[in-house]
Amino acid sequence: MPDPIDHPAVRRVLAAAERKGIDLDVVTFDESTHTAEQAAAAVGGELGQIVKSLVFVVPAEGGLEPIVCLVSGQNRVDVARLAAVTGEPEIRRATAREANDLTGFTIGGIPPIGFERAVRVVMDADLGRYETVWAAAGLPTAVFEVPPATLRTLSNATVAPISDERCRADVEAEVASTGA
Repeated sequence: MPDPIDHPAVRRVLAAAERKGIDLDVVTFDESTHTAEQAAAAVGGELGQIVKSLVFVVPAEGGLEPIVCLVSGQNRVDVARLAAVTGEPEIRRATAREANDLTGFTIGGIPPIGFERAVRVVMDADLGRYETVWAAAGLPTAVFEVPPATLRTLSNATVAPISDERCRADVEAEVASTGA
């Protein structure tokens, strides 16, 4: 069985990081880390430490332009907030096919870097609450750990409050009640 680190998708992620002078340590699993919950369980981390790379699209000349949102695992994107942050009122969530066609990666393994074309990236401010976060490394079974500031640098992300306030309030109440 081939080593997942040798997969072209993972190599693109590693090469993108190397171009920024950053070495990533990619961890692979036998089982999928397709969902944030699966990824958190696999790495032994908190759900909020998992970076969901969600692809949105806006109309552009000749097709669609992707915008990748790096979102804390417990959060959902508020599309109205995202539209305001990006200045794109017609923004919408990409279909699985569009996400793959526009980023070169499949859902569940979409990384924050290594795209085949220039991609705007917006990063959920909540990721900054953690010392390190875990992001997909190009496959649903591969991830890497990185400090949020390094993630921002790697992805050239704009940090903005793009998560749904109701979702954030639920998480904050849960954290307060558990004392975590």
